[in-house]
Amino acid sequence: MSNSSAMPYQAAAVSTLYVEHHRWLVSFLQRRLGDRDNAADLAHDTFERLMHGYPEHALQQPRAYLTTIAKNLVVSHFRHAQVERAYLDVLATHPEATAPSLEARALILETLDQLCRLIEKMQPRTRAIFLLAQLDGLSYPQIAQQLDLSLDVVKKAMSKALQQCYLVVYE
Repeated sequence: MSNSSAMPYQAAAVSTLYVEHHRWLVSFLQRRLGDRDNAADLAHDTFERLMHGYPEHALQQPRAYLTTIAKNLVVSHFRHAQVERAYLDVLATHPEATAPSLEARALILETLDQLCRLIEKMQPRTRAIFLLAQLDGLSYPQIAQQLDLSLDVVKKAMSKALQQCYLVVYE
């Protein structure tokens, strides 16, 4: 089946899923979040993701598939809230005259959220090496010694991490 003929089918299938499972999904998310408005927003985002495509098996167990998408969105929601709280805490320590505009704050928070997503996608060892270099300012030999790795492993991991950063920025 070609993509052009699959789209109306997908839209119809998602529409059916929405009618049959939306109320349940909002309730599920409300229990997790404790807030009906955020639950409704994340339920909407869940179905929006389905509009971009889904595997054939998703329709065999729609609630399981919806739950998987929704849980990922909840994790992203909490991560975003945590980053926002940390940023606002730091901002509160600065004089009000130096505070960025609301627009600048929104852009900074979006950038921080993208950075968190990028770092979370890194393999654990690559992430640890990247953070030691970028946040703690350790040299590659210091990182190798601290993590008990060879210098070549540290260099390769940093190369991989920087490649991932490059792809996010320039693609």
